[in-house]
Amino acid sequence: MRWLLALLMFVLPQLVVGQSFYDKVFKYSTIYAAVNGGNSLADQEAYTIAGNNVQYDILETPFDYSLTLGIRKIARFGYENRANAFYDGTEKGYGDAATLGKRNGFEFLFEADYRRQQGRQFIDQTHFLRYVSKWWLTKVAYVQDGFADVSYYEASQRLRLQCFKKAKSQFSLNVGITQRISEPYGYDPISEWVEANNSIHYTTLALQQGYSVDFATLEFLNPQGEVVATSADVWAEVVIPEMLQDYVSEKRGELPAVWCYSAVVGFDYYKNSKTFWLHSWANVYPYHLNTDNIYSYSNFIGENQWVDYSAGFVSGWKVSKNLGVFLEGRYSRYWNRTWHDFSAGINYVII
Repeated sequence: MRWLLALLMFVLPQLVVGQSFYDKVFKYSTIYAAVNGGNSLADQEAYTIAGNNVQYDILETPFDYSLTLGIRKIARFGYENRANAFYDGTEKGYGDAATLGKRNGFEFLFEADYRRQQGRQFIDQTHFLRYVSKWWLTKVAYVQDGFADVSYYEASQRLRLQCFKKAKSQFSLNVGITQRISEPYGYDPISEWVEANNSIHYTTLALQQGYSVDFATLEFLNPQGEVVATSADVWAEVVIPEMLQDYVSEKRGELPAVWCYSAVVGFDYYKNSKTFWLHSWANVYPYHLNTDNIYSYSNFIGENQWVDYSAGFVSGWKVSKNLGVFLEGRYSRYWNRTWHDFSAGINYVII
């Protein structure tokens, strides 16, 4: 990857000049590993009718857990006070997603989180290397949100304009280019199959995928020969949707990743005092280079241009000695896929 090689050639000399590599890269960083868990949904009673008999069963959801492993070196903003003595993998550092850090220089985050939530398993990952100077910045990142089903690599190189910088506040604009690598979002294997076969009878697709039907006993079997339904209703409402989901995942997994070259503009604003703090940032991708890849997002939407964006907001206000309010969150929309989280509340201390 030419952009990664160029980044390393530029950044590494900055790291080793004047100080040892260890001091420049790893000093003040933290390595952490944690396990968290708890019970999930309560057991549910389920009843079915078989002839004149009532059958009783219990639906159990296995307990939730998460396994977190990471290493980070990110200067905390003034509003970020450590609530715990240790990193336990449950922290939500909204400011980690900001384009700029608290200080100039080299920072990084590598964190992988494997979790089971309500019986479903996910992998969340956030990795990035960032170098910020007075006039420019560069960042290489990989993001995977298993719950939102999105993952991508991104590298950006930007010029930075500091509009103002004071002791406890600063505002800057940035403009540059980005390169993103992802699966071909927008690709719809089911529509492709319907168009190729001139059919919307999904049982035909199920048979192609290895499912079978025993019309003598009216049993529906999966590719492993196991009975998965004994009625047409269960077949249509339960098995077919699962088959389609597996088919879509399989077909998307067969395709190569695609590149997306885009222009990007953004801003970062930070203000902090004892009673009020505001940290906000946004990135907009208004222009994309048209490529000849048949799986590029522009081919799926029928347009050469679209708008992607991401934004974050962290604020708090101590209205009085007793009363305080806060609002913080992140929102991203890439390739018509969205993922977000937020937190808001009010605190009142009784004296």
